[in-house]
Amino acid sequence: MQKPLTFLAPLALAACLALPVAAQDAPTRDTVVATVNGTDITLGHMIVARATLPEQYQQLPDEVLFTGILDQLIQQTALADTFDGELPARATLSLENERRSITAGEVVEGIMANAVSPEELQAAYDAQYSNVEAEPEFNASHILVETKEEADAIKADLDGGADFAATAREKSTGPSGPGGGSLGWFGKGMMVPAFEEAVTLLKAGEISEPVETQFGWHVIILNETRSTAAPELETVREELEMQVRQTKVQASIEEVTAAADVDKTASESIDPSVLKNTDWLE
Repeated sequence: MQKPLTFLAPLALAACLALPVAAQDAPTRDTVVATVNGTDITLGHMIVARATLPEQYQQLPDEVLFTGILDQLIQQTALADTFDGELPARATLSLENERRSITAGEVVEGIMANAVSPEELQAAYDAQYSNVEAEPEFNASHILVETKEEADAIKADLDGGADFAATAREKSTGPSGPGGGSLGWFGKGMMVPAFEEAVTLLKAGEISEPVETQFGWHVIILNETRSTAAPELETVREELEMQVRQTKVQASIEEVTAAADVDKTASESIDPSVLKNTDWLE
């Protein structure tokens, strides 16, 4: 298959050779920057070319990109002028597909650009969050050891007034030990069942009896609890507006397609494997 010609690979090397671009008076999209055999190259052509570059090229200095893109368009125009005859099928079909895709994309962009009304936004918020029930979250710390005997001894020390975080740093074998055993905030289902059950039975500031899991023996302290609630509308506004716009796009696609005069009966008798026949494009 034919691939687009690319002349931008040497741009990184050109960074140290590029000269500043000459200033122009109030340039516009239609400003002509070069003419090749009578064909104009405009700033608009250059802007589109830059916007489609891979990210690593777009990070290059402006003066390097300007020179590289202009050289690319000049070279492409000069080469195109040497083409003799009709475009091969692969090129003609690619141009038709590209035009179809770009034109359809403009319709989608037009729909996405429409403002989302307060009513639409509220409806999207209600649909997603109105039935959200508050769930408890826990902030706990633990000390993990290998045996119940060790855990019993630690529990006795803590009941006698030993500092939990200091004891965790000294004796816990878990990865949270250096941080005083802190596990941060977690909700239901995030811990193994035995550990979670022990936490839910504690009151804030209370220390559990030793709890066994597949990881070993835990002594747990519940630091505090809180209830999750649905987020405020403003904190999820952008996300919801995007959802509304995408829903409108999908609805529009389905509506327009349903209203179109589509006849695809001819495709039903074709073996799908024919799509591999790229030699037909030559």
